[in-house]
Amino acid sequence: MVPAHGGRATEPVYRPVLACRRGELDALAHLDATAAPLIAPVLDVTVVDRSMVDSLARLPAELLPAVDVSALPATPETDPVRWGVPLVPVVGLAESDRRLAAHGVTARAYARRAVIRLRAARDRGGPDATTSAVERIWRGTGLVPEQCDLLVDAGDVCCPADVRLAEARVRRLLDWARRHAWRSVTVAAGGLPPTLSRLAVDEPVRLDRWDWLLWQRLADLGAGYGDYGVGPALPGAGQSGDRLFTLCYTTDGAWWIYRWSRRGGRGDDRFADLCRTLVSAPHWPTDGASFSWGDHEILRRARRVAGAGSASNWTAWGTSHHLAEVLATLRRPARHAPLGPSGAGSARGRPSRPPRGGESRRAG
Repeated sequence: MVPAHGGRATEPVYRPVLACRRGELDALAHLDATAAPLIAPVLDVTVVDRSMVDSLARLPAELLPAVDVSALPATPETDPVRWGVPLVPVVGLAESDRRLAAHGVTARAYARRAVIRLRAARDRGGPDATTSAVERIWRGTGLVPEQCDLLVDAGDVCCPADVRLAEARVRRLLDWARRHAWRSVTVAAGGLPPTLSRLAVDEPVRLDRWDWLLWQRLADLGAGYGDYGVGPALPGAGQSGDRLFTLCYTTDGAWWIYRWSRRGGRGDDRFADLCRTLVSAPHWPTDGASFSWGDHEILRRARRVAGAGSASNWTAWGTSHHLAEVLATLRRPARHAPLGPSGAGSARGRPSRPPRGGESRRAG
């Protein structure tokens, strides 16, 4: 059994929920030693195979991922402790007794903690029922509240109405959360639509980051920030539904979606044109390719130094830039106010409240 993980010297400020796939794992693998300790990814696992386990083993030593296997049957093969990789188990409110015991073994083997994932749209039994459910988790895993990070997952928020509905639900859940001495409390949501196939082609399209707006509206409660990276929050949803060259590029408050058709030239030429358009845009970072590994790879394609790559590569580069962009934003003064172990929010770092309704879905 691998001893408890002790490589993290600081607490994370960002908890992205990512699909446990090649693209997302490649982005995490290219985090540098400065950024890795500040990010605590939650990986949604849908397939357990040797390639996935090997990819987890190649992640930076400073990075300690949490894995959610709730989509898989409770078998010995899906017990994360058997993979031999340092990680944190993610526990849902409806886990079986067998899986709770397995999560307890995993928690004690590595980090001596777990993430409890409370889904705002699904786990709606009321405060007393929710307390009973988490008390069952603590008994079944052998953990105490101070060893558990609470992830309040607001799910899909893709318009102003979604934000208003999610805000009310999350506020009630965070009010309940103050009853317990959590190690930390994070709110996560996903703002990208389930498919991008209806967006314009061969021109950048701007989409509001509704998940970011939701978190800003909750800033007075001091919860930590999480999102779904450059993927949708709906399980099994794809980004485009077509074979177009697609990059999702994150800025402060928006995504820029680049979908280029394959007509009018060779694939490498078309993707190079997409990347040249991106690197000449106002939202390209001032430090360019040094901003993230993903930005470096995009610039290489713009200069025709390398080929177009695959959809997994595009996801990896977009995710890499997204992680760097979010982390840089959260680390700016007066933008991040974590919820302490006692559950008491801090008034420091409270951003100004954005206007209701957000901005337009598209800009020219």
